[in-house]
Amino acid sequence: MEDIRQEIEELVKELNRYAHEYYTLDNPSISDKEYDKKYDELVKMEKETGIILPYSPTQRVGDVVLSQFNKYIHKGKLWSLGKAQSIQEIIEWHNRNLKAVNDYNASHEDELPPLKYILTKKFDGLTINCTYNKEGILIKSATRGTGEIGEDITSQAKTIKTLPLIIDNKDLIEVHGEAIMTKEAFVEYNKVSETPLKNLRNGAAGALRNLNVKETARRNLSAFFYDVGYNEGKDFSTYTEMLKFIKDKGFPVDEYLRNCSTIDEIEKEIDYVASIRESLNYEIDGVVIAVDDIRTRDVLGYTVKFPKWAIAYKFEAEEATTKLIDVEWNVGRSGRVSPTAILEPVEIGGVTVKRATLNNMDDINRKGVKIGSRVFLRRSNDVIPEIMGVAEESEETVDIVAPTVCPYCGSEIVQQGVHYFCENTLSCKPQLVKSIVHFASREAMNIAGFSEKTAEQLFEELHIKSISDLYRMDKEDLLELDRFGEKKAQNLIDAIENSKNCDLPSFVYSLGIPNVGKKTSIDLAKKFKNLDNIRKSKFEELISVEDIGDIVAYSIIEFFKDEKINKSIDEILELGVQPYYKETVIKENLFSGKTVVVTGSLESFSRSEIKDKLQQLGAKASSSVSKKTDYVLVGKDPGSKYDKALELGVTVISEDEFKNMIK
Repeated sequence: MEDIRQEIEELVKELNRYAHEYYTLDNPSISDKEYDKKYDELVKMEKETGIILPYSPTQRVGDVVLSQFNKYIHKGKLWSLGKAQSIQEIIEWHNRNLKAVNDYNASHEDELPPLKYILTKKFDGLTINCTYNKEGILIKSATRGTGEIGEDITSQAKTIKTLPLIIDNKDLIEVHGEAIMTKEAFVEYNKVSETPLKNLRNGAAGALRNLNVKETARRNLSAFFYDVGYNEGKDFSTYTEMLKFIKDKGFPVDEYLRNCSTIDEIEKEIDYVASIRESLNYEIDGVVIAVDDIRTRDVLGYTVKFPKWAIAYKFEAEEATTKLIDVEWNVGRSGRVSPTAILEPVEIGGVTVKRATLNNMDDINRKGVKIGSRVFLRRSNDVIPEIMGVAEESEETVDIVAPTVCPYCGSEIVQQGVHYFCENTLSCKPQLVKSIVHFASREAMNIAGFSEKTAEQLFEELHIKSISDLYRMDKEDLLELDRFGEKKAQNLIDAIENSKNCDLPSFVYSLGIPNVGKKTSIDLAKKFKNLDNIRKSKFEELISVEDIGDIVAYSIIEFFKDEKINKSIDEILELGVQPYYKETVIKENLFSGKTVVVTGSLESFSRSEIKDKLQQLGAKASSSVSKKTDYVLVGKDPGSKYDKALELGVTVISEDEFKNMIK
């Protein structure tokens, strides 16, 4: 039996070498027919003996369907990268590194070497972390997840033919890479798939996060590796040395690696990679710039989210041209009638775009956009479709004309500034439905179980045409409707009844005053103490409230001048709604009177809960970072606000630090 096992081990080793030559080196030493013959021989021996090595090439074929993904704790953290979208940001990052190195060298005898960077492509796929034991066998593959805890995708990752199942290494090690779907694999998959994939990135991510491993295998994924995240063996002195180690162990490493020491060199390389982007067989969305010397990396250190010694230069959003087929006019809660472009479907960055915002007539006229024009379209930050202007003039175009009547109710439309409004606040369906939904929302009257579909059903079948009508409904009315049973009807009636006892800020917010959000509603309640005082407030009183300027003050005054609005409010109050104001006594604490910005997701608080908590502490919860900001509270995956805080020198605190400060 030992002889047979030895024979199987030799055959597995031989086949893995051939696979590496074929898939990674693109330099096969035997024909496909010869490989298939040896592969079939291995399958037969495994079947007869029951001896199946964990790194056998037969284990790449996905025939299992998993019930769930298990969590995996990474031994070394997988960091996100700071991002730059301009050369100026790269210059600023480089200057910070230069200063840190010079400061260190000025006070230490073991000087750091001159800064040198390694540039690599930034692959647009899914990050994977592959763990090999002391025998060199792949024992785990996992997604990035939070950076500390990912999902075990070992079975799925084994379908990647360029991923070594065993390496010549005697120490526990984690190697990071990016799983990708090539353009060629994408096209081939879509030829036979019942549901075609929309883009390469989702093709890779969806494959690795698919519990059906057979489906993962069908996607024919590839991978490139670029980092050793954890290593119980040798230390590396440079990133160049690390990459050579990864490559020598049989991992596919992208051939593009450049050494740069100056900004000019970096800029030239960025331009070069951008120029070859479209010709690549896979998608990239930028260039990674990393310090080469490992000791320098240790000195530069990390922020909460990313290493200071590396940055990703992000390419501009992908663009395309398409035909503007029509313009659709939609009515919002405030009655504003806004144009939306209906487009000839076009692929941008793997996403099919059919619609885009046109903002207003001034914007349309400024850009010269017409129906029938071929327009220049961009997905800003790879998300929001935006028409930049006309890409190609044509004689067969039609001017876009603002409607004179509401497209929903037929009422006359009036122009206010650059916007158009339907003034029919009494029976225009979109206005009434959206107003009622806003009134019932969580931050307003918090009527549980109330949705836009419910509002539309009440409008159509019970002729609910105003907010006050909600408080006139009874259970019998609801039981006449489809999808309303005894329990659902009673729950909604109870929720509406419970909403009558509401706090003043929530009621003010529920009214939908233009330019007045929840925070301003809270500020108004603090200032005026009751609803009657707010309704009678003067311009001078309003602008004395912090953060309320002329525009908001005028919005409030004009809102409460409207007789129809006042009548509606009076009816709501007569039907039993009683907004109250409770003065909050704030004990002295570290956050009282401070301005705090929250970025990232917190473990113990939702976004609304942390805002409420800050208000209870007497702090001002702000949405933007400035020099006046006292603290930036950072959760997982913080955004640009965190970067801004570092730039301005604003105090950054973690969630744990926040909890300790309020004890």
